Amino acid sequence: MAGKIIADTIEASGSQISLNVGNVTVLTASSTGLTLTPTSNVNINITSGSASFGAGNVSFPSIAASGDLNTGIFFSAADTIDFAEGGTATGQFDSSGNFKFNSGYGSVATAYACRAWVAFNGTGTVAIRASGNVSSITDYNTGDYGVNFTTNMPDTNYAAVGASVKSGGGPSGSNSGIVTMGEAPAVGNQGVGVITADGTAIDRAYVYAAFFR
Repeated sequence: MAGKIIADTIEASGSQISLNVGNVTVLTASSTGLTLTPTSNVNINITSGSASFGAGNVSFPSIAASGDLNTGIFFSAADTIDFAEGGTATGQFDSSGNFKFNSGYGSVATAYACRAWVAFNGTGTVAIRASGNVSSITDYNTGDYGVNFTTNMPDTNYAAVGASVKSGGGPSGSNSGIVTMGEAPAVGNQGVGVITADGTAIDRAYVYAAFFR
């Protein structure tokens, strides 16, 4: 492979070799590694192939910032990308594409996402207050709604939870609101119902539902 090195001077001192442009050292090679000290951005253009790094580990990630060498990216196994902060594992994309992170778990664990959620007014003309991955609410009847997903679920094996709040006054058996999932789940929508403690369907001003998979 042909190549070239352009520098004003090349200096050798002990076990270290330095390349200088003018009075500035831009590249230093030593027993501890290769160090670039540019006066501006370094552009690396790879027309074919790839740039390769050692696997590294949680204490010494293979890609890290100068002066903070225990924080960065390393590769604990094939087809796996790991993240470390302060020498502690904090995240991972595993070989199946699952994202794992440590956020109060005590260790790195798979994150299971809420794939859709909605807060809506179920009285009068039904209206969404706020939502994620929910395109609309269908008002079927008193206390009977359909939550329609913007992007379908991957299957019907998701878990659904819900709650409701009345607009004012203290709760009682006749005005409480118990949220139920009204029908078999579908990938594109899920029925949501609100009933009182005695089983009577009731509209609620504040209805909430979330869906996990």
